[in-house]
Amino acid sequence: MSHDQLDTSVPDEHHGHEKLVRMANQIATFFLSQPEGVRMDGVATHINKFWEPRMRRHLFEHLDAGGAGLLPLVIEASTLIRRPKETDGMGTGTKEGTAGGTFGR
Repeated sequence: MSHDQLDTSVPDEHHGHEKLVRMANQIATFFLSQPEGVRMDGVATHINKFWEPRMRRHLFEHLDAGGAGLLPLVIEASTLIRRPKETDGMGTGTKEGTAGGTFGR
């Protein structure tokens, strides 16, 4: 199965989160090769630094629904991942010329 195809063995409500689960697990797999004392922080720091709020929101939605398919390290690191506010990254207009952007600077 290619990474773009949906796994029909996974319930429909999880299809939207498959890619995030795969990405989070890849990050965790990398940090499993690091010393135990830096693993959780490494996963959380990477996700906090490189995932936009919408992606983190979807990750937390999946975690709140049980976190099916996530490696234990991702679940453990979730306590250190910043949970986005309800409105973060929801198309609130952050590009120049839109509300909240830098228009007129």
